[in-house]
Amino acid sequence: MARPDKEATVAELADKFRESDAVLLTEYRGLSVAQLKELRRSLGDNAEYAVVKNTLAAIAARQVGLEAFAEDLKGPSALTFVTGEPVEAAKALRDFAKDNKQLVIKGGVMDGTVLSADGVDKLASLESREVLLAKAAGAMKASMSKAVYLFAAPASQAVRTVDALRAKQETAA
Repeated sequence: MARPDKEATVAELADKFRESDAVLLTEYRGLSVAQLKELRRSLGDNAEYAVVKNTLAAIAARQVGLEAFAEDLKGPSALTFVTGEPVEAAKALRDFAKDNKQLVIKGGVMDGTVLSADGVDKLASLESREVLLAKAAGAMKASMSKAVYLFAAPASQAVRTVDALRAKQETAA
């Protein structure tokens, strides 16, 4: 019979898996408490860094349909539950791992898709959502400006032709 405290922990982890936009898996072996505190602070408000028991986290992951992710839960594992912008949390983890070689990014899951360590690194190399939206808006504005120019060109060419004909008739008369 499972203990009620473990059942509660599994239920809480399963809820966090469901509510999170992304979950990033790291190995924290060798990090001090002060370094973990610094890491949690660097993640910001939209991410929660939690050291978990692998067996309980694997049970919770399987409950929400993440069997492949559950297989990666080996060694001293910690999960980063991200609600909001996953790119920011991935960047914070990547930057912290550069300075602290003990932190190893093992993978993650985003929108039900399991990510490898390389996938998390690619996620971290993306620009923020706001920058990508601004670039898309700029591209749309540029193409709309080109369209306006193309639609206005025949009319302005016709006006220039009429002006040239009128000037020619005035000089002939």
